[in-house]
Amino acid sequence: MTSEPVILNIKNVGLSDEQFFHLCQTNEDWKLEETATGELIIMPPVGAISGNRESEFNADVAIWNRKTKLGKVFSSSTIFTLPNGGKRSPDVAWIANERWESLSIEEQEKFPKICPDFVIELRSRTDSLTQLQEKMQEYLNSGLRLGWLIDPQNQQVEIYRQNQSVEIILLPTNLFGEDVLPGFILELPVFNN
Repeated sequence: MTSEPVILNIKNVGLSDEQFFHLCQTNEDWKLEETATGELIIMPPVGAISGNRESEFNADVAIWNRKTKLGKVFSSSTIFTLPNGGKRSPDVAWIANERWESLSIEEQEKFPKICPDFVIELRSRTDSLTQLQEKMQEYLNSGLRLGWLIDPQNQQVEIYRQNQSVEIILLPTNLFGEDVLPGFILELPVFNN
């Protein structure tokens, strides 16, 4: 198995949302995404270090959300159909209750047509920084309010906000949920790569 994503150009194939959903269901052992520009990305599983970090970040957001009850938290297994047509699965995602509840049960059960309000993308050793930055921009173009691209390899985090330049902060640092996740704080140490 390759350690880097496989990218296929399917622009001229034109998979419908339903066909992409069935493709993912039929190939459940593969983590698939589709970009807004028509590329099918087949991602390898992450190693234990990245998997542990991802799980910890998801737990931190979930614990905050249990206390505040302001929205829904989603794992990296969840695919969102973005307004621009991309089908993406962030490592951690959060959607405010009122936006989530505006979807029908059928929409919630498949790959919901909604962009999360907040995402975390964690760069693993095999991830291309440029591809992750493009993915973050795709979220931002689709309505993302706050996003963190955590990059252990460069010991930094990139913060994405609507109508603002990307802010880069060196580790260690504390990240704040701002007005999107009020009161949420994520402590980020210097990572041992």
